[in-house]
Amino acid sequence: MIVNCVAYRDGERLADLMEEEISDYLEKPDCFVWVALCDATAQELELMKKEFHLHELAVEDARHGHQRPKIEEYGESLFVVMHLLEQVKGELRLGEMNVFVGHNYVLSVRSHSQRHFVAVRERCEREPHLLRHGSGFVLYALMDAVVDRYFPLMDQLESELEEIEEQIFSKNAARSNIERLYELKRKVMLLKHAVAPLMEASGKLFGNRGPEVCARGREYFRDVHDHLSRINASIDTIRDTIGTAIQVNLSMVAIEESEVNKKLAAWAGIFAVVTAFVGIWGMNFKSMPELQWEYGYPLALAVIGVTSLVMYRRFRHAGWL
Repeated sequence: MIVNCVAYRDGERLADLMEEEISDYLEKPDCFVWVALCDATAQELELMKKEFHLHELAVEDARHGHQRPKIEEYGESLFVVMHLLEQVKGELRLGEMNVFVGHNYVLSVRSHSQRHFVAVRERCEREPHLLRHGSGFVLYALMDAVVDRYFPLMDQLESELEEIEEQIFSKNAARSNIERLYELKRKVMLLKHAVAPLMEASGKLFGNRGPEVCARGREYFRDVHDHLSRINASIDTIRDTIGTAIQVNLSMVAIEESEVNKKLAAWAGIFAVVTAFVGIWGMNFKSMPELQWEYGYPLALAVIGVTSLVMYRRFRHAGWL
């Protein structure tokens, strides 16, 4: 579905276009066309391929989706893939943004994402002095918007981790904490897979040998790369903390099991002594004086009770009960 199709000249909005008018405006000097698609069909991509003369391999990647974040050069044009992440009801949903960039056009294709980029177009139109840089500045604005949306996700993941850390030493919470930590680790890996490849690829946009379409805005792409570097460093910190937290929780599980084993061993020791006494007095030999003694049975119970009480207090004092 086509969201917007607009022609710009000298940083100013020139006209809203129909699909068949795109090629006419591409031929005009100092003019570039910015088209935004959402969940594009194969027919729409084929039409855009003909209008903008897009490379077949790039169009195929956009059609099939599920690409790794990357920046590829096809002659004088660029093909950029970025991941869009949205947290919905505690789950991270993965979308994709494919951007085709030439010296006089920008085609953005958004897939599997409900969050639009209308604000990016409004921002660009409010800054005509920057929009004069052409399609390169539009690419920067789109990349900057995608990267900026990673920061709130980082904050949410850090908050989840802090909440779990506060419960690490809560009684009988270790197993549930481990489940939550592994779920959090999965989310962090999704963000890592979105950030790390894009950070690596974006490095070539501001170098001396960067693409010509980005030549007038290299300092802006350097800023995007810096943001990605910060996010990537934070992700690595969170991953290390999650690993440490998992080890601590596994230790807590072992400690809890050890405490249970101590209690079982203590009670087993008490009942073993009782069993020994009962076994001796239950042999019923005639020569045993207690069998004929009037106070033999109460005395036996008293000895068993006192012994059990002494052992219980000793185990209790040792922290086993």
